[in-house]
Amino acid sequence: MLKKGRLNLPDMLGSLVSGFDEKEMKNGGLRPVLEPGEELEIMEPNGIELGHKENEYGFDDLVNGTDLDKEGAFRTRKRPDKDGTGRISVMEVIAADEKRSDIEYELSQKEIYLEKVKRIGSMGLPDGGGLRATAWKLLLGYLSPSHDLWEKELTENRQKYVKLKEEFLLSPSEYTRVKEDAMISAELSGERDDAGPLKRQGISHGDHPLSIVKASAWHHYFKHIEIAEQIDRDLLRTHPDLKFFSGESSFSKKNREAMRSILLLFAKLNPAIRYVQGMNEVLAPIFYVFSTDTDEKNAVNAEADSFFCFVRLLSDSVDHFCQQLDNSPVGILSTLSRLAELLKENDEELWKHLEFTTKVKPQFYAFRWITLLLTQEFNFQSILRIWDSLLSNPFGIQDMLLRICCAMLLCMKSRLLSGDFAANLRLLQHYPDINIEHLLRVRGPSLPYHCMRLAADHMRLAADHMQ
Repeated sequence: MLKKGRLNLPDMLGSLVSGFDEKEMKNGGLRPVLEPGEELEIMEPNGIELGHKENEYGFDDLVNGTDLDKEGAFRTRKRPDKDGTGRISVMEVIAADEKRSDIEYELSQKEIYLEKVKRIGSMGLPDGGGLRATAWKLLLGYLSPSHDLWEKELTENRQKYVKLKEEFLLSPSEYTRVKEDAMISAELSGERDDAGPLKRQGISHGDHPLSIVKASAWHHYFKHIEIAEQIDRDLLRTHPDLKFFSGESSFSKKNREAMRSILLLFAKLNPAIRYVQGMNEVLAPIFYVFSTDTDEKNAVNAEADSFFCFVRLLSDSVDHFCQQLDNSPVGILSTLSRLAELLKENDEELWKHLEFTTKVKPQFYAFRWITLLLTQEFNFQSILRIWDSLLSNPFGIQDMLLRICCAMLLCMKSRLLSGDFAANLRLLQHYPDINIEHLLRVRGPSLPYHCMRLAADHMRLAADHMQ
């Protein structure tokens, strides 16, 4: 499934991401306190404060006499007012309209210019209308730039997903029944072979529920029961504040069941990695965005599309989930070292304070940041905005991820410099509320050169490791 050259994974999995080009891809306790002067003042639109109401997905929609879509109206994180309310500036609304117009035009072209989609995406994609869903599919390489090929590509992949589920997610008895039903159907339609009358398929001595034979289909089935139970437990904890994922409604149960199938299928097709706790958090933004696509056909097929895009997303960071590679040049510890080096290049004073004075090492706080792609550090709408930039980065997801992580440290500099080990650890493990657009600006001009150099060093080390 995840062909990176370093893991010995089954060949059949590579076909799932064939044609994928990595180059193209590539509050727990603390009161939110923001750095003085970090954020721009927010203008009120004609002095009118917008009201809020909660939609069926568990989000507060902004109410201003406009139709609400499934993803909610455009907004960014902003400095809280004393009474806890917030306001949207006129400029933000205008910028949102312009971005929507730009991306709508670009996605309507017969041949889509991916670099233009990336430029728009890096500034944040508009919520609603399915624009983010389509853009993400393009940015992840799931859809080709040629609009005429989309229908064929989507149909083939969705059919492939159904077959994979039938083969890997059914119990052995269910799979046997499906095969027998297919044979009966063929028999009734006159598609008999030379074997004579239809015969009931026999079950070998070792292929039954009590078999201890390792090659038994039942042995493999029970082996994955434990994984399925872990996935179920994790899904119940996925964004418990959002009705889309949480609760006992048929709606949320259906969403969790679809995510369960995706994660379990991924585990079965990737025996070297299987399922690692936290993958549910990485899947959540993809499945939500695709499920809330206003195109009904796309929304109905969100499970299949999410599976293939989840695979492509993890192909850029799968080594971080493989414990055997932790100490290798391509493992998580190497990535954490790159983050420390990046901070040193941009602010040596802060780096020294964290590294030597307070001894708050990156592995104490950034392990979760990196492996879960920041899905645990911000609210859900902010995560979607951050992912727009992650997926749109021309140098790859990991490059942008490290830049944002470094910016998160820089934005908290004064608090970190005045804190001791315990205070700084609490701060970074429970990152404060912050203006996301400001954070994404901080990760900008001063960081790319260093990241490119560090990424080049990382690729060289990885190549040496593979030789």
